[in-house]
Amino acid sequence: MSNNAISIAKRVRRRAVKGELVEQVRYVLDFKDPQTGARRQLFFTSLAEARLRRRELNNLAQRQTRTLTPVPMSGAPQTVSEIVAYWLGGLSKELKAKTIDYYHQMARYVTDPLPAGTALERRRWSRTGKIPGSVRLIPMLGDVSVASLTTSQIRSWHGVLVAEVGTRTANGAKKALKSALERAAEDFRLVTPSVPRASAKLRTHRKSILSLEQVAVLLAAAWDDEERGIYYAFPFLAGTRPSEQLALLWRDVDVENGIIHIRRMQELDGSICNFTKTPASVRDVPMSPFLRALFARWRARRMAHGAPADRVFAPLGTNGSLRHVAGSGPLTYWNFRNTYWRPVFKSLGLPAVSPHSARHTFISTLQAQGVEIGLVAKLAGHANPNVTIGYYTHAMRTGQSTILRLDEAYEARPGR
Repeated sequence: MSNNAISIAKRVRRRAVKGELVEQVRYVLDFKDPQTGARRQLFFTSLAEARLRRRELNNLAQRQTRTLTPVPMSGAPQTVSEIVAYWLGGLSKELKAKTIDYYHQMARYVTDPLPAGTALERRRWSRTGKIPGSVRLIPMLGDVSVASLTTSQIRSWHGVLVAEVGTRTANGAKKALKSALERAAEDFRLVTPSVPRASAKLRTHRKSILSLEQVAVLLAAAWDDEERGIYYAFPFLAGTRPSEQLALLWRDVDVENGIIHIRRMQELDGSICNFTKTPASVRDVPMSPFLRALFARWRARRMAHGAPADRVFAPLGTNGSLRHVAGSGPLTYWNFRNTYWRPVFKSLGLPAVSPHSARHTFISTLQAQGVEIGLVAKLAGHANPNVTIGYYTHAMRTGQSTILRLDEAYEARPGR
């Protein structure tokens, strides 16, 4: 082992405790103290704790020797503000304007002084960059040099944001900083500190999803409800995100071959984007026989009231209105949730779950039916199967035979 190496060794000691022989496992961290130069040993009860301390010691040694690597160009960014500006300037032009605007808002929490005012004042500041008068300003990281920035500073800065603006905004700003540091390290070979990860927290509650028996009740009601049934049954049978369901066009639905093509998503204002959340979200989802029957009946009903609109899930309007059943405008998420989703759960006495929870039910049910995780991830549009494993319950064949298991699990049959 070299003089500067940091090693971890497992040590097992057997000792007599109250007349019984027990094993005590310790993980020994052996390293050279950067201040005294003497070798030291630290003892931990878990390997994870030992590895975390080793990472901290490595970061400390790295900071003490950190220098900017010469680059064959002038004007390399030196401060956090400069690397964030460089990162923002390199954002893909293919990103949505709203996404780019969000990144710019999060970047202000990294670089600009934070007004310690009311929530409304901070909201105006994050959107406009204008600092309200007569408010105290809290320094952020903008003027800190990249060479001197430490993980500890980032952790303290993040803690201030959590206290002032909340965890969600603080985490969004931390992601922006991490992206800027990674870009600077790649493009300029700067040695940057690691961004601290969030400490693991036990979930106080899990997201609520319907049981199979409750879904069976809902689908039976959907079959009896020829007008709106498909609106609330669809996500349980296709596993789509609400934004994907509401953006579905009739040309995306192949009833004859039993295939749904997911190619676009709907924004909160009702406009449609011709791309999905991630590249993996572009997918084909087979229809179960029950869903296929719902679509065939719904299409026939729409055609009976005039040519079907381009959107599958258009607002229906009120009975007697010109656009009733044959509507063509956008159905916004909030309208869908308040008008087409919540009322049926209330009338059936079912838990008031969210539209997105239907996607959780779809994925969890397939896993519980023994479908391999890779195929479930593909049907759900997850780029990484680990996401499927991490968010949903633990649980071979083609996609069509897999979807058949949904009808079996839900006991869903046309005319039931």
